[in-house]
This record gives sequence, structure tokens and C-alpha cells, in this order.
Amino acid sequence: MDRTASLAALGALAQETRIDIFRTLVRAGPDGLCAGEIARGLAQRQNTISTNLAILSRAGLTTFRREGRSVRYFADMEGMRHLIAYLLEDCCGAMLGAAPDTSVAWSRAVDGPCRDV
Repeated sequence: MDRTASLAALGALAQETRIDIFRTLVRAGPDGLCAGEIARGLAQRQNTISTNLAILSRAGLTTFRREGRSVRYFADMEGMRHLIAYLLEDCCGAMLGAAPDTSVAWSRAVDGPCRDV
């Protein structure tokens, strides 16, 4: 992920309804949810949810699949992994270097090598 894509993703999440939608889709897991289900769960209008889902999709944070007349939405965990990797790739300066594996970057950042710097 590059700087422009990361800014788009962070910008998409920097809004109350959109971050709620993303977290709802994360909780839904691989089954995903239709826009109407998300709208009911968040007590929002379906067209508001659809608009925000489009913004999240353009930012690489959600995906969708057509099911007849319905559209099922999913959190794009790979997109989120790329965002987290971009944010953490320079964690603790040169000590860690770039970590292409997000889980490695995250565990190194959280588990404490930075404390020893």
C-alpha cells in the first residue's frame, strides 16, 4: 500500500458511520451482511449505508458479492492488513526494518522490541 491509498483508507474510516459499518462487517466474518441488515443493526437508512459502503469499497476496506437482487458486503481483511503494514513498516526505526508480514510487524510493535530502543 502506498501513501495515497493509506490516506484514502484512513479517510474512509474517519467517519462515525463508516467505522461502525466496518466493525460490523468484521464481526459478521466470512458470511458478510447485506446493506439492509447493516442498516437495521446500526439504526440507519439503507441508502446512507449504501453510500458509505461505496466509500469503504473504493478505499479498499470492503468487498461485495451480488446475490440475485441483493448485494452482500464483507470486510476486506487483506486491505486492512495492507493498511496496518503500511502504518507499521518503519516501527522502531531501523531496528526492525520493513516487515512485509503484517502479523510480524504488529507483534513486534506490540510485544515490545521498541521498549529496548
